[in-house]
Amino acid sequence: MEEEEEEEEEGLNRAAQAQLQGKVLFLTICAAGIGGTFQYGYNISIINAPTTYIQTFINETWLERTGASLESSVILLVWSFVVSVYSLGGLTGALIAGPMAIKLGRKTSLLLNNAFVIIAAVLSGFSRMAKSFEMIMLGRFFTGINAGVSMNIQPMYLGESAPKKVRGAVTLTSASFTALGLVLGQVVGIRELLGGEESWPLLLASNVVPALIQLITLPWLPESPRYLLIDRGDKESCICALQKLRGNGDLSSELEEMLAEQAAMKGQRAKSPWELCQNPAVRWQLISIIVLSSAMQLCGNDSMYFYASYVFQEAGIPYEKIQYVIIGTGCCELITAVTSNAIIERAGRRLLILGGYSLMAVWAIVFMVALSQQSRISWMPYLSMACIFAYILSFGIGPAGVTGILPTEIFDQLSRPAAYMICGSLLWSNLFAVGMAFPFIVEGLAHFCYLPFFTVCVCTALYVGFFLPETKGKTFLEISNEFNKRNFKAQTREKFWKGPEEIKSTML
Repeated sequence: MEEEEEEEEEGLNRAAQAQLQGKVLFLTICAAGIGGTFQYGYNISIINAPTTYIQTFINETWLERTGASLESSVILLVWSFVVSVYSLGGLTGALIAGPMAIKLGRKTSLLLNNAFVIIAAVLSGFSRMAKSFEMIMLGRFFTGINAGVSMNIQPMYLGESAPKKVRGAVTLTSASFTALGLVLGQVVGIRELLGGEESWPLLLASNVVPALIQLITLPWLPESPRYLLIDRGDKESCICALQKLRGNGDLSSELEEMLAEQAAMKGQRAKSPWELCQNPAVRWQLISIIVLSSAMQLCGNDSMYFYASYVFQEAGIPYEKIQYVIIGTGCCELITAVTSNAIIERAGRRLLILGGYSLMAVWAIVFMVALSQQSRISWMPYLSMACIFAYILSFGIGPAGVTGILPTEIFDQLSRPAAYMICGSLLWSNLFAVGMAFPFIVEGLAHFCYLPFFTVCVCTALYVGFFLPETKGKTFLEISNEFNKRNFKAQTREKFWKGPEEIKSTML
């Protein structure tokens, strides 16, 4: 009887422990996400609603300063810079994220990163009062820095804090928060809320709210255990962080794995991007993140939003209602991001990326055919509209989120920050390049403007199918060994063929 009571009590303790572990990990995900990748999605979408009002403000400000109005082409040029400077800020953020993550730690870096958003909110919020459109530009640049830092450090922080069995799902929440930010930005930006003529400075400054939430919540949550042990060499703090994240259960196997990685890294320092490029031991890991990070922006998903308003108008949707339909495109990304979270540990990373790009290639062909026939066949605008939603759904199911997980899983602790710097730099550079080039692609290829994006999707799907190994359920050391087989394959062949030659020379 006493034994049964003890077993029952033990079972209750285990259940309470699991519940506590789940709560702390969930709070860590939310606190990191709300001030992290949420800001990326939110700040991309809130700039669209007040486009006309900000362009009018630019012209009126210039007229007041000089007594002369700006030509429409100059206003468009200034506006293009306001939008594109966000990408330049993102590139800057991606470049400083690595050193920040190494020197300050993952959690502290995320907390300090909020300073950029607070500065941006002050500049944008008071820009109309100060009669300075330059303040909006500067604000967008600082907002971009914040997004660049958070998109690199948040998945790193979550991937290092999560247990192996749910690592993919936890890291993938970065994509869910991006999609959530995108949708909320679209909702807040409608004319009835903050997207009106009088309230647009408040809309641009509203990104300070998620920053304040993170500053209040994240300090109470633990730092990455891996960072504490491997980078800092602080075993006690690592165990303390693990206990907060996992409860007081058996941590020996996880700690043993971390200690093994620490032993393998002994005497080494954090790598720079240049050192990573020169290191043959990570050649295929590097090729993989270069291909997939470039494809993220070169696949044309963001360009679908360029066509959205035009296609919806052609389908007969009234102009004033289009803003509500566009919210549906953001909801597509959110739905697929949440779905990916639910299935990633079953389906695996490789299948989701491969399936996503394969479906996007199919929809790109259908979309081009629909665009070319839109003026001839009455129901073609509806097919074009379906293609927009299908393309965004296909992107969201795999490429959008899984790409951000891979640097955490396929690089070791000392190479990871440099890997994210390379990923972030490619992502933001390509975002800027596509934004600048797409209008010319449309002008040159007309209805077949998605041909380059189709090519990117097909090539990426082929690369993933032939060269990318599955990382689901594997430890960081197991994944590293998997890539080492390919990285050192050429050297193994060389050694194999060298033997007979040496024997031959000895005989001579």
